[in-house]
Amino acid sequence: MHNDKRNTATLLIHCPDQKGLVISVTEFIFKNGGNIVHLAQHVDTEKQVFFMRIEWDLADFIIPRDKIAEYFETLVGKRFDMRFSLHFSDVAPRMALFVSKLPHCFYDVLARYESGEWQVEIPLIISNHRDLQPVAERHGIEFHHFPINKDNKAEQEAAELELLKARNVDFVVLARYMQILSDEFVRELPNRVINIHHSFLPAFAGAKPYHAAYDRGVKLIGATSHYVTAELDAGPIIEQDVAYVSHQDSVNALIRKGRDLEKIVLSRAIWHHLRHNVLVYDNKTVIF
Repeated sequence: MHNDKRNTATLLIHCPDQKGLVISVTEFIFKNGGNIVHLAQHVDTEKQVFFMRIEWDLADFIIPRDKIAEYFETLVGKRFDMRFSLHFSDVAPRMALFVSKLPHCFYDVLARYESGEWQVEIPLIISNHRDLQPVAERHGIEFHHFPINKDNKAEQEAAELELLKARNVDFVVLARYMQILSDEFVRELPNRVINIHHSFLPAFAGAKPYHAAYDRGVKLIGATSHYVTAELDAGPIIEQDVAYVSHQDSVNALIRKGRDLEKIVLSRAIWHHLRHNVLVYDNKTVIF
């Protein structure tokens, strides 16, 4: 959540790198009465692409909110061939949680939501099992059970997408949801499905990564949060972290340490997404 009660607007921009970009964007804000509170930029010198995140106070801004994007496109965006998105600090994004049976990430997300650490709404929880339904009900959040097998997967996913649209969901978090989403599902929500992977990607594949890591005698384990794309576990990485382990750690110790990492890495990724700190380009992310 914001430390202050200021209403701000944030622009996320990328375009071909060229002269005059920073001055044009800042001048647009300055000339219309905005006060810049954060500005970060990055140039990918190999691809010649410019990235920027700029946030400004709306208190004295003279352009009406519903016209800012249109004015910016006309006065600045078109000239530099900019792709941009505009976000307002007083609009809480709507996040749907997908869960299966493992509760650790699910509980962590709910704790951060309930404590007010995040400015977010959770209109619904979707699961392929009923195990966590009582938890959802205790928190007063709508729970929807969609059992999935290979015969009904397409129609169940279509029904899930309908539900997400009906509830105006902005993005989805897979809190250890143990189903692979189809390409069709992912295509409907580009860079809007956040997954947590129980390894430092790219890493040990398969269903038992901690056992494989244990067998290899690793000295580091990790977790990776990324946006989901059609290619399994190969989407743009938002956040990663590692923990040191040793020969003394049993498989259970690795799993416990790994789950701690999963929780923290997923929560950081969600935080970046909520704060509009992430720009995706070419299957990579720029995190401001």
